[in-house]
Amino acid sequence: MADAWSAMTQTLLQSATAANRAAISAMVPPTASNGSESETVPASIPSIDHSSLDWQFDRTVDDPDHISVGDTVTFEKVISDEDVRAFAHVSGDTNRLHLDEEFAASTRFGERIAHGTLVSGLISAALARLPGLTIYLSQDLEFSGPVGIGDRVSARVEIVEELGNDQYRLETVIRDEDDDATVINGEAVVLIDDLPEE
Repeated sequence: MADAWSAMTQTLLQSATAANRAAISAMVPPTASNGSESETVPASIPSIDHSSLDWQFDRTVDDPDHISVGDTVTFEKVISDEDVRAFAHVSGDTNRLHLDEEFAASTRFGERIAHGTLVSGLISAALARLPGLTIYLSQDLEFSGPVGIGDRVSARVEIVEELGNDQYRLETVIRDEDDDATVINGEAVVLIDDLPEE
């Protein structure tokens, strides 16, 4: 009973935190480096309307005109059994390592693990939270560890180079927060367009 109460309380706290972060990010004007308020710029994140309150994100920039080297976005969520099964259905990757407990127990991992491509997809979720309309141009990945079903995973993207023509090179890192381990490293190149007017 105590475990269930603790889990429910943690979920409620995470949901409230995510909702507060989203609301603040969408409504609070950015602050200039001298501490004064800069001009008010809407911090529109189109994907926020489709977000789950259990997802968490942080970002260092709210205005697409102020994106620069060093800006970061971090997106975090739990990889659930439902996520893994839905990804297997959508992608067609029905490898038993991801779906069959008994089979996975006999592998080097000793348990079912999430699809690497599902986990790396969290990079896309982080990129979707950059201001503006982010369009993937390329992605290089190196996988260094598995993610178990039910693990909380974070994706962090950092702009490391402005390439011109609204294109940026980013460092991309995914960590399994439950195991305190980096599981994917890589680099991405994106184009950031202005959002279309509604």
